[in-house]
Amino acid sequence: METQIRQNYHRDCEAAINKMMNMELYASYTYTSMAYYFTRDDVALEGFAHFFKENAHEEREHAEKFMSFQNKRGGRIFLQDVKKPERDEWGSGLEAMQCALELEKKVNQALLELHKLATDKGDPH
Repeated sequence: METQIRQNYHRDCEAAINKMMNMELYASYTYTSMAYYFTRDDVALEGFAHFFKENAHEEREHAEKFMSFQNKRGGRIFLQDVKKPERDEWGSGLEAMQCALELEKKVNQALLELHKLATDKGDPH
């Protein structure tokens, strides 16, 4: 059923927003894994744990903002399975930070592609 508020919202943009939600949830899931890795008794780096818990919360908020946006535009939210983090052990703080940087680059690239798609489809939002 078509919503009454939907206007100039291309289906490709709607699908890309759903994909972006999943990516943000994946990032949150990954940061949660990192946070609790650093709280283990054999790792015990509370500063890193706190940092990654904050990042997990921030990424989840990003996903929720995309969900709100989807509803405001008259799109439909289709959640997908969130894949597990690529690893279970994160090594040193440096190694985890390097993994986090790569993850942030992937998320940023996806945001750039989303922006380009919206621009190409004439969506100013």
